[in-house]
Amino acid sequence: MRMTKTAVAFLSGLAVLLFLSAGSPCYAQIDHKIVTVSKTTESHVGGLTGHAYDGGQPLPGVQLYRRFCVGCHGAAGDGEGENAQWVDPKPRDFTLATFKCRSTPTGTLPTDDDLFNAVTRGFVTTNMPSWRPLTPQQRANLIAAVKSFSPRWGTEKAGTPITIPAETPASIDSILHGRELFQKMECWKCHGPQGHGDGPSASTLTDSKDNPIRPYNFSVGTRFKCGETNQDLYRVFMTGLDGTPMPSFADVIKPEEAWDLVHFLRTMQTALKPPEYVTFNQWLQSHPNQLKPIGPDTGGAQ
Repeated sequence: MRMTKTAVAFLSGLAVLLFLSAGSPCYAQIDHKIVTVSKTTESHVGGLTGHAYDGGQPLPGVQLYRRFCVGCHGAAGDGEGENAQWVDPKPRDFTLATFKCRSTPTGTLPTDDDLFNAVTRGFVTTNMPSWRPLTPQQRANLIAAVKSFSPRWGTEKAGTPITIPAETPASIDSILHGRELFQKMECWKCHGPQGHGDGPSASTLTDSKDNPIRPYNFSVGTRFKCGETNQDLYRVFMTGLDGTPMPSFADVIKPEEAWDLVHFLRTMQTALKPPEYVTFNQWLQSHPNQLKPIGPDTGGAQ
């Protein structure tokens, strides 16, 4: 079969491009000078010990960081990588050692397990993927590299993980009380009356670096930013999401009330339709017009 001149020209040009690029690494593999504050930082996850450096050389954690993370998080770990200008929300600034998803009280450093879980899980509604394809040892090494960017890891210990009590039954009484708390604590101002992330304050919110930040939309997806279980959601209420407007509720609600709030927020997951959603909607069908709309000056009570 004869090829047209256009096809020949295209294939010839493609061959030249492939030849020229064969020895050129992609951007994330270029030998950036990674700027850290420590060359001795380690991570400890289960029985694994992760290393950012090996004898002062960038092995193996820093090499992994250079290959997979530098494009967004930057050579200094400050969230100012070449790709950061196109990323929304902005990449995490590791120099501050401020992390959203933790098992530790607000304001404290996360545990190495917290960071390992975050890297493994990734973050929905962001550009941060799951790094599960990396081996557990590689992820432990990568965590050591992340820690090496902030001096806090050299002067502070990780916080003590909070205790999560046994979950209370997800009864209709629990759901209704959680709804009252959602109204009383004005969660709707950010997350919206239906949990769509469209409350009256949503467009004004910023993170600790003054970057715009969007409240979570509970109606979409099958999981939360920091996990997918009720325990994960409880943990967020009691630790807060540091660096964001989402505070810890540990000092303002009781543990059983936190479970009530968990159960009510589950009813907003209209895409997933968990058991709490089913329980609540069955009650609504048998008790029409008994709840006031959530929002300003309604009380949100029965």
